[in-house]
Amino acid sequence: MMGRLLEMDGGSIEIGGLKVAETKSKDLAKLVSILRQENHFVSKLTVRQLVGFGRFPHSGGRLTAQDEEIISRYIDFLNLTELEGRYLDELSGGQRQRAYVAMVLAQETDYVLLDEPLNNLDMAHSVQMMQHLRQAATELGRTILVVLHDINFAARYADYICAMKQGKVVKLGSVAEIMEEELLTEIFDTPVQVVEGPKGPVACYH
Repeated sequence: MMGRLLEMDGGSIEIGGLKVAETKSKDLAKLVSILRQENHFVSKLTVRQLVGFGRFPHSGGRLTAQDEEIISRYIDFLNLTELEGRYLDELSGGQRQRAYVAMVLAQETDYVLLDEPLNNLDMAHSVQMMQHLRQAATELGRTILVVLHDINFAARYADYICAMKQGKVVKLGSVAEIMEEELLTEIFDTPVQVVEGPKGPVACYH
């Protein structure tokens, strides 16, 4: 992870050094972008129009030539170029989810928070999504915090894992520190065996 994302100072929450309760929304929106689990889309928005919403904190709704260039950059980055003129209700679930991720990346914030971005995606689209997020973290230098239920996806693509149970942090550490049988068995309330796979540790719990 790059920099300090969240800090608690006397009960107040800070993101990147800014106190959330005291910072104007428009200023916070230039530092952190958030993609919630449930997105209620307007079916007659095109992919390009949706991604353009990510520029609102910077443009106030009046897109400049620079904004248009940035929108195109993230449409290309998420491999949506051929779909940019399509309406959202014409897309598959995986394509639509990529469009939403392109929107939050177009906000160009240092920190990106994604709540269950793999929700309702099949295996192939889940892998593609995690590859895109890993690429965004590596190539674009973003700090990306992803909420996942699948520990194996986290172990494969994350730098650090914050393991939680019933809303409380159990342990924060590297992949190696979290992928421990005793710890995972406690967290998931079911026997977990960790084996070394071709691309790192894998939790077996079936």
